[in-house]
Amino acid sequence: MSVRARRRLATATALLVAVALALPGSATANGERHSHSHHGKRQLTVMTQNLYLGSSLTPALTATTPEAFVGAVAQIYGTAVFTDFPTRAEAIANTIAAERPDLIGLQEVTRWTAQPTVAGPTPPSFDFLAILQAELDERGLDYSVAAVSDNADIGPVPLAAPSYGCVAPSVPDCVVTLQDRDVILVNERTRHLRVLKSRTGDYEAQQVLALPVGEVSFDRGWAAIDAKFQGRKFRFITTHLEVEDYAAVQEAQGQEFLAGPARFRGPVIATGDFNSAADPTTTATPTTTYADLTERWFRDAWSVNDGDPGASCCQAGALTNPVSQLTIRIDLVLTHGVRSKEAHLVGETPIPGTGLPPFWASDHAGVVAKLRLR
Repeated sequence: MSVRARRRLATATALLVAVALALPGSATANGERHSHSHHGKRQLTVMTQNLYLGSSLTPALTATTPEAFVGAVAQIYGTAVFTDFPTRAEAIANTIAAERPDLIGLQEVTRWTAQPTVAGPTPPSFDFLAILQAELDERGLDYSVAAVSDNADIGPVPLAAPSYGCVAPSVPDCVVTLQDRDVILVNERTRHLRVLKSRTGDYEAQQVLALPVGEVSFDRGWAAIDAKFQGRKFRFITTHLEVEDYAAVQEAQGQEFLAGPARFRGPVIATGDFNSAADPTTTATPTTTYADLTERWFRDAWSVNDGDPGASCCQAGALTNPVSQLTIRIDLVLTHGVRSKEAHLVGETPIPGTGLPPFWASDHAGVVAKLRLR
């Protein structure tokens, strides 16, 4: 072959490569090549986030008389209004827009329902799921609800909120109900990701509290989906276990989690607020749950960050602390048959721009992990 012929062949080859690069699905300037490589490696981005119901419930849980309980409910509701979930939802939606996770596990997806029993009072209600979805829609995102675990359903109980016209005499003119949920959101724009089925369940082990208005339980449970990504089946779960103060119940729930939804013939990704410190030295009330979960079945996606404590809990109850108070890591992405490529915190810095409380999107930081199905 002559030198001239070789030059013509090289020129033609270069032109063919240039055309191929310009075609859809090729290495274009908009990053499409990166996207296809991402899917070819079966890589998923997942996120876990405790939304925070907006207030500590301790005043109600420690009340010893009906009058004290009504006062505690007023305090809790007032703090939940003050911590302003609509503002916090904007920050969480901004994080989701920046991270674009394929799957999200949410905890404390609260619904506060305040209702007048007579004409006149105007107490506000808040459905955290509806508020967050509206913010996601506003940003042009497309996340659908794939599974919901209905947990606590407390109320209606008398509500004293004078600023909204609610007083609580013997016959209250306002009542409030607190409902708690764990939710899985799926990014409908993730190519080759398909939900096959969803399922939910409650734990048999539950902490029951005796309050002046009767017995109350948080009815904790889990939500899961079986899905397929790039032709590979896997399970994605979210849960919120009992707090460390009730160690025996939490540890029993952890064992139920391992024996139940976590058992799947294929890759498993578990997200949630497990309420068990990954480093037991960071809490005064350690439990064995984290060790039980990670000893034989799960790997912690955070393990790629050697030496980084990854503290995710907890800010002050009213979210008025300008300096972070995160000291323990209890918000986890756990995997089985899945390789963690990267993991980082989100929401661990103050909401930008306001200069006023709430300073934080939640009392918990979230975790985002980039995972590859094996």
